[in-house]
Amino acid sequence: NENDTLQSQLINMGVIPTLVKLLAIHCQNSALTEMCLVAFGNLAELESSKEQFAYTNIAEELVRLFKKQIEHDKKEMIFEVLAPLAENDIIKLQLVEAGLVECLLEIVQKTVDSDKEEDIAELKTASDLMVLLLLGDESMQKLFEGGKGSVFQRVLLWIPSNNHQLQLAGALAIANFARNDGNCIHMVDDGIVQKLMDLLDRHVEDGNVTVHHAALSALRNLAIPVVNKSKMLSAGVAEAVLKFLKSEMPPVQFKLLGTLRMLIDAQAEAAEQLGKNVKLVERLVEWCEAKDHAGVMGESNRLLSALIRHSKSKDVIRTIVQSGGIKHLV
Repeated sequence: NENDTLQSQLINMGVIPTLVKLLAIHCQNSALTEMCLVAFGNLAELESSKEQFAYTNIAEELVRLFKKQIEHDKKEMIFEVLAPLAENDIIKLQLVEAGLVECLLEIVQKTVDSDKEEDIAELKTASDLMVLLLLGDESMQKLFEGGKGSVFQRVLLWIPSNNHQLQLAGALAIANFARNDGNCIHMVDDGIVQKLMDLLDRHVEDGNVTVHHAALSALRNLAIPVVNKSKMLSAGVAEAVLKFLKSEMPPVQFKLLGTLRMLIDAQAEAAEQLGKNVKLVERLVEWCEAKDHAGVMGESNRLLSALIRHSKSKDVIRTIVQSGGIKHLV
């Protein structure tokens, strides 16, 4: 436990395949199973262990074990092993193929309306793990299934739900699905933008930073393909995003800037409209001085210059000059 040197030695000596075999043979023996899980939990943090785990059938064994568990504590133990292992792309795919996603969706369904503390914790763990599985390109595409996948369809229902944790996980999942152009185009045609804007609308007043950040991440990724930009502008995404100009939270500011920059790429009219928006330009100039937040500072400068480049408008240049933006561009 917490001894890196010994962990590395054990991994090099091949302890992982041995433990996985033990788990498979003695899955009826709960004391031994628990001990294996504790050992996996200690070993799984190391990068070298994940590579070894990927060559065993750990994914199948853990999912099989998970399906049998009724007690919250036992599920929690398995989750603690699954989370670090799911950081590895090969294991992500193995877990998806072993049916982990169906288990997670079932947990979400059972716990979504509960106010018991352990159910709330389980919902969070299950939905977080789901988002993690979607970070792998292969596992994500497998679950997207050209937009027809039942998993993708279920995740879409999380966004309009009344549970903040599910709204957050749903928006993050969409951001992960939106990592290739084909998926982005399909989702925009399918009406996902309105769902994300409604979600942002629900949280303008309460300042739920994590939901803001997640929904803006999804919109930013969706705005990357050229064909989506004009559709998203027509849907009112720029106006929805501008509502967050007053946010004091750097992660939200960063995503807001990135979303606007993606939207105006080669969209002269939108760039001109935004570039003449004095409130926006003044806020950008302010953020160009955010020395403590290099990301926000960089994105503000990029957006300022993008407004000029894409609009080629004298009015935009005048607005930026009058707001004191030129020194930042220099």
